Amino acid sequence: MSLGDDTGQTRTRLPERGGDPYGGARRGGRSSSRSLVTVVGVVVLLIAAIAFANRGGDDSAAEEGGGSGDSPKSAATAPSGEKPVDAKAAGIPSGFAHNRQGAESAAANYAVALGSDGMFNTARRHEIVQAVADASSVNSLQSGFDADYSTDFLKAVGLDKDGAAPVGNTFVNRTLPAGTKITSYSDNAATVEVWCNGVFGLAGDKSTNPVTSSWFTVAMKLNWNGDDWKVLETTQKTGPTPVTGDNPVSGADEISKAVQEFGGFTYAR
Repeated sequence: MSLGDDTGQTRTRLPERGGDPYGGARRGGRSSSRSLVTVVGVVVLLIAAIAFANRGGDDSAAEEGGGSGDSPKSAATAPSGEKPVDAKAAGIPSGFAHNRQGAESAAANYAVALGSDGMFNTARRHEIVQAVADASSVNSLQSGFDADYSTDFLKAVGLDKDGAAPVGNTFVNRTLPAGTKITSYSDNAATVEVWCNGVFGLAGDKSTNPVTSSWFTVAMKLNWNGDDWKVLETTQKTGPTPVTGDNPVSGADEISKAVQEFGGFTYAR
């Protein structure tokens, strides 16, 4: 579910969909040559992983610069960045560092909150906006979101006036950041782009709004209020969108179970 549009006004978009809700949504198989390349690639990765696991301790120490007096070398995939924040406001991480990294982490977490299923319930939506918005923009953001999440809109996506799904269905709306980048930064202001994958829909055997995925980039203008980074404005554009893989589409029960069992994350740069 989108949380903004290209014009600067926060908007909510319905995902495009077509075909049967679940059973008819499966993709056809790819060519045999493509499958062979994929299998060969997996085998190569497995062989490399086994070789790495069986590598002697002395070789590892030498690669890291141990025993030579040099500083240890960081692995290409080593995690970096400061410790994630400990504080939370309305269940949303807060108290981000007053630097570029802190702004990126704030934007990622705020994108998750503003693109969550909680936005479909009035009380929870107000909590989220109050927690992430700058004092100068909280009223305009809240009124804009309230207009977006109208009773008619909720009905159109299959929810009741409180944002609840029909009995026997599980409502899914998650935003999953894939990466962040700073496009402008000063001591008191930052604009951060967050590349996201989103999943949205109703998981249920009789659902006419099956769970679909989309890719989009959220641009978030942030203000440093003296204690934390807060949202001034959000906009959004579609993509970058990768080619859909060959994974078979999961059934409604599997999707519902995954949503109930897999919790979300706190994102930190």
